[in-house]
Amino acid sequence: MPEALAVPQRALPEGLDPASVLAKVMNVLEAFTPDDVRLSLAELGRRTGMPKGTLHRIASDLVLAGLLDRSGNGYRLSGKLFELGMRASVERGLVEVATPFMEDLYELTHETVHLGVREGAEVMYVAKIGGHRQARSPSRIGGRLPLHCTAIGKVLLAHAPETVIRECLSRPLARRAPRTLTAPGVLRGQLEQILQRGIGYEFEESAVGIVCVAAPVLSPNGEIAAAVSITGPVTRFDPQRQAGRLRAAAAGIQATLARRAALRETAE
Repeated sequence: MPEALAVPQRALPEGLDPASVLAKVMNVLEAFTPDDVRLSLAELGRRTGMPKGTLHRIASDLVLAGLLDRSGNGYRLSGKLFELGMRASVERGLVEVATPFMEDLYELTHETVHLGVREGAEVMYVAKIGGHRQARSPSRIGGRLPLHCTAIGKVLLAHAPETVIRECLSRPLARRAPRTLTAPGVLRGQLEQILQRGIGYEFEESAVGIVCVAAPVLSPNGEIAAAVSITGPVTRFDPQRQAGRLRAAAAGIQATLARRAALRETAE
């Protein structure tokens, strides 16, 4: 990966002192993008803005803690981070429940199937199933995309609290492709349609040549837990024809989550 690419630094959580050791650790770990295999100390310094001496000390401590690995003349994220991520109970349980339904969708369509959750103003992809001919989608497991430019993101946003929707619509909507929705009023109209129809669409809004259909997965208390989608190339995939199958899969995931929650309550 060319080291000249600009990498926007993710904002620190509100209330966290930027000068604290924890903030510095987060800045180093967040400097890695999904495309990075290894980063040199110089590139980490460029992305974090930290002094070389401080950065070297933090990176060395992260290596000792097993959160970074030294690789050649640089650093890479360690397998321990993946292990810790897999312990996240909410996403792990969600993926376990959703995977059989996602596999069924893949067998029926032979197109890429995603499962995503909302993280702020972005969708985070927690599962993805695709075969040898899968579309060249910008999504990846653990990766993020803005809510407004993907079907799965728009479904998550439509079911978010009104305060979240207003905040998202008040910010500039970044253009990811020529057909990305950048007009807040148009996006608001689509969000209302999603709530009415229980389905959302994307037509080449996150990347040229990609179309997508998504449906919500609600938690037992009626709040949005996740969304599931099918993505394919515009040359062969008609997302509207798959809406029924997708609704059925989302309903199956939702019902299974509800049964598990009921069993836990009974056991307690």
